[in-house]
Amino acid sequence: MTEPLTPITSWGPEALTLHLAHGADLVPRLAVNAAPGRAALPLVEVELAGQGRSGTSGKRHVDGAVSRRLRYDGHDADGERLTVRTRDPETGLRAATHFRRTGTLPTVSTWTELTAGDRTADIENVSSLVLSGVAALLGAPGRWERDVRLWTADNPWSGEYRWQGVPLGAAGLIDTGMTRFGQTGSKNRVARTSTGSWPSSEQLPMGWLAGPDAVLAWQIEHNGSWHTEIADRFDEIYLLLSGPGRREHQWSVRLAPGESFTTVPVTFTLAPGRDAALAALTGHRRAVRRPHPDTTELPVVFNDFMNCLMGDPTTEKLLPLVAAAAAAGCEYFCVDAGWYDDERAGDGPGGVPGWWDAVGAWEPAPSRFPGGLAEVTDAIKAAGMIPGLWLEPEVVGVRSPLAASLPDEAFFRRDGTRITEWGRHQLDLRHPAAVAHLDDTVDRLVGEFGLGYLKLDYNIDIGAGTDSGPHGPGHGLLEHNRAYLRWLDGVHDRHPGLVLEGCAAGGMRIDHATLAHVPVQSLSDQQDELLIAAIAAAAPTAVPPEQGAVWAYPYAGQSDEEIAFTMVSALLGRVHLSGRIDLLAPDQLALVAEALTAYGGYRRELARALPSWPLGLPGWRDDWLALALDTGTETLLAVWRRTGADAVREIPVPAGTRAVVPVFPRGAPGEAVLDRETGRLRITLPSAPSARLLRLPRAVSPLS
Repeated sequence: MTEPLTPITSWGPEALTLHLAHGADLVPRLAVNAAPGRAALPLVEVELAGQGRSGTSGKRHVDGAVSRRLRYDGHDADGERLTVRTRDPETGLRAATHFRRTGTLPTVSTWTELTAGDRTADIENVSSLVLSGVAALLGAPGRWERDVRLWTADNPWSGEYRWQGVPLGAAGLIDTGMTRFGQTGSKNRVARTSTGSWPSSEQLPMGWLAGPDAVLAWQIEHNGSWHTEIADRFDEIYLLLSGPGRREHQWSVRLAPGESFTTVPVTFTLAPGRDAALAALTGHRRAVRRPHPDTTELPVVFNDFMNCLMGDPTTEKLLPLVAAAAAAGCEYFCVDAGWYDDERAGDGPGGVPGWWDAVGAWEPAPSRFPGGLAEVTDAIKAAGMIPGLWLEPEVVGVRSPLAASLPDEAFFRRDGTRITEWGRHQLDLRHPAAVAHLDDTVDRLVGEFGLGYLKLDYNIDIGAGTDSGPHGPGHGLLEHNRAYLRWLDGVHDRHPGLVLEGCAAGGMRIDHATLAHVPVQSLSDQQDELLIAAIAAAAPTAVPPEQGAVWAYPYAGQSDEEIAFTMVSALLGRVHLSGRIDLLAPDQLALVAEALTAYGGYRRELARALPSWPLGLPGWRDDWLALALDTGTETLLAVWRRTGADAVREIPVPAGTRAVVPVFPRGAPGEAVLDRETGRLRITLPSAPSARLLRLPRAVSPLS
């Protein structure tokens, strides 16, 4: 489009001002901090069955024929919200695209609501955000192939938060030179997509584009399937974000006249650099998260699973752990998996316990607790801690009585056949019988044992979706995803003090819908203390520090440096202590207690702290790692030396840093010397592995 555009409105934070305009076709187009130009796309991209692209072809989800017909139909705006209405005169389809600010932060959240006109609309894809002009926005007009880098995070099981940045050209998006011959671009794209009920099992549903002048970062706020697309159009690049679609996720929805569908929300920010962009997203995550006292108090949890009982709890094994956890300073004690297993059947397929395909009733196993589970939970209370239990609420084992007693419609099915995944069936929380079963289970356990904590795990990925009438199976999954979030809210409403920990085989559900509904989120299942350090250091890119649960698992036979190393990994997040601490020598347990005492002195500050990475984002095999949390008046700095011969490292520190104060461990070998003139900290750690937590007081926050 080359004709002059008519402005519609300008709205949003000063650093992220949205400009909307339309041409003679009356189709609104969006740009940030500048008027929409030649490459600008329609405000929302919609695909209806039988109606594809116009003027080009390929796998991209832009240039749709319907999108080019969505005419401006008015807008409403105030300081906090903007809604733009459009309408397709051919089908009568209406779209209301919403934008919302998060307080004074430079963030905007957006989603679209589609409503069918006087005839049925079969929707196959709809964007949550489509933004053009990104290269100019980032300071790289005409140079995006080389000067714009795409940052995304691989997120394999037990190797989460692996950030990598590559120039768009190296990612596969190049300027083919065809725009000067009248073409729109290369027809190519760089796509990141996830299909199924583990939204972060391969990559995190977030990322950023970094250019010479700015960083554009985003997150997709959905606990199921999602899609990100970056591509060239004319002399520019665009970013498209969405939930599920037909091609990638087997999603579609049929809207009868007057019916509506709302896309998944996404949030984006524009900032001068990476750390400022992630600080803005961190602030947004806190603002939209359901309030809970847990995220301000940050109590220490002992969990008996990791490198400890590993799914085999008994009264005999638990009582010594209860005593040791209380002595160390823990405030919650969570009995993890296996407490319901009366078969004691040994290993099953995939190295899991024999109870794997029999779960669902969630009744304590008498053979494990001869005096009843209450003997253990009462001992936890008597020791001054609050008891908790592990649950995997969304699944029912194929051998569980529940598999026969619940109706077929309460489970995921495809073509009428119930789906089995690794010995489990998936409950469909759209069905009232499934919800009633889970509500009864939670209410019974909380009431009978006085629980204050539930760890909610989820160890299968059920795939594209489930039967859902005239809609695609992906729509059944999306509706279940939304029902799961409503169920979480219902549990909190009935039990306001109950702490719910989100978990999905560790970090397979690190999404910003789930994170808005639980106060604690498990970050990983990693069992190696050297490797979990990299996970802990990188996790605040995606999870606020006060919400991210990090395992610390000291064990007998470790040196003091090794115990300090595993403890430091948890001290800038939520401490989830585990390991056979009942077997530690008294001086070793005292070192663990020292770490938890130090944590108690600053943990409430983590709820407002903003992360940065003075040595860069952690590499999986890096010898040295560093994570800094800015609390407003000081920096808490964790430094790990994992391997390598170099015992000395220089680390840049925030301007105005005036001292270095050891936090944990105190009196350990090595030194940390501040050079105030150069703004660098020279730290010496004589042995590897070793780690230190330091406090760097200063006058002003560089991120404030």
